[in-house]
Amino acid sequence: MTIEYIRAQLAKQATIFQTGGIRPTHDLLESWIGYVGWSLPEEEQPPSGYQPLATFFLKDLPYVPAALKPFQLVTLFVDERLLDHLMEDDLSPYFHIRTYTTLEGLVKREWQHDGIRAFPLQPKLITNDYPVWDGGGIPLQIEEDILTLEREEELEYFEDIVEDLYPLHKIGGYPSFCQSGYDFGEDTPFVLQIASDAKARLNIVDHGNFYFFYNPTTQTWRVYCDFY
Repeated sequence: MTIEYIRAQLAKQATIFQTGGIRPTHDLLESWIGYVGWSLPEEEQPPSGYQPLATFFLKDLPYVPAALKPFQLVTLFVDERLLDHLMEDDLSPYFHIRTYTTLEGLVKREWQHDGIRAFPLQPKLITNDYPVWDGGGIPLQIEEDILTLEREEELEYFEDIVEDLYPLHKIGGYPSFCQSGYDFGEDTPFVLQIASDAKARLNIVDHGNFYFFYNPTTQTWRVYCDFY
């Protein structure tokens, strides 16, 4: 068993996002943090207490996980009451998530979060996202092989095998857990991460992340959060 083999078994593709650095256009296909700029004509901003969190155009992204491939746009709103429920395993009741299978008929909106600096997001393909050690995602046999290498060759997972971790806004790849991981089963894979973002002045409790999981069969979302 070699390091190269283990890397090949674990590495996943993802689309990561850089915050800002470009002039906003507010055109279709421009993703945002802290802002939702599109909806159907009959859709209003969610009820009082919900803030626009993010816009992710999936159409033309370099990588989209299979569970999200039917969609061309995902918009997210977060309930401010979320902070009173952070210890719950599933935070999806405190998010309003809209998905669109086509961009036809959308109208422009100017819905901005009151406390986050809104920025457009620049997508970039990565092919070397790895799981954190205790976050799940490592098959049992591969985990045993890694432990054998660590014992026999004095290797260390994060130093010698993992090429990089991406605690950023991203679609696909692995969740970049701050603490021990969590999952909702094979039928509800991880698909999306929103990370604390200093530029956007988004701090999820203490440099934490929101992790979004989606079951395409039941069309249900699950959301988990952790932090330092």
